[in-house]
Amino acid sequence: MSHDDFAFEPVPGLPETPPAGEVVLWQGRPQTRALAMEAFRIHWISGYFVLIVAWRATVGAFDAGFAGALAFGLPYAVLGVCAFAVLYALAWAQARATVYTITSARVAMRIGAALQVTINLPFRQIANAELDLRTRGTGTIAFETLGETKFSYLVLWPHLRPGHVRITKPALRCIPDAARIARLLAEAADARISAPVVSRAVPAAAALAAE
Repeated sequence: MSHDDFAFEPVPGLPETPPAGEVVLWQGRPQTRALAMEAFRIHWISGYFVLIVAWRATVGAFDAGFAGALAFGLPYAVLGVCAFAVLYALAWAQARATVYTITSARVAMRIGAALQVTINLPFRQIANAELDLRTRGTGTIAFETLGETKFSYLVLWPHLRPGHVRITKPALRCIPDAARIARLLAEAADARISAPVVSRAVPAAAALAAE
């Protein structure tokens, strides 16, 4: 029997049903392969173990030929494969647990493989958005917020702009078709911010009575 870990969400990725007039425009999550390479640096770890295996195998080959190369290099090769598998599994778990949402009013990020957290970024609180586009079409959209809003680096990671520790910038990390999503985000934000804010006027008599 199938089981949905997030069946308690009224809308997948959102802690509550959007208010009237707010429309979900896009939902997605990080691409596992891109997240493993950019956030977990899996290619650097793999390269490190390749060098170690080559070095140890060379030492073993000088001592005892092919058998020595196998005996010296194989343990490190196994360690390298295990490290690759663990890091890729962590990236997969992070990607699976994540849901990024763009609505007509905000950006929402449901993140955290172990501890679930939902971060809401209304368009009116976003000062700037920056797109880091990669060659395969994946990319990261990072947000600079207005005011004194601060985000914990440990809570956000890896859903943040790399290299910004002092001022943490939440980000839609390693999303596929990032250029199209960035255009959709820009259009939705422009439409929302340019829309007039209508407030209810207080009648003059009521205002005088209040004074």
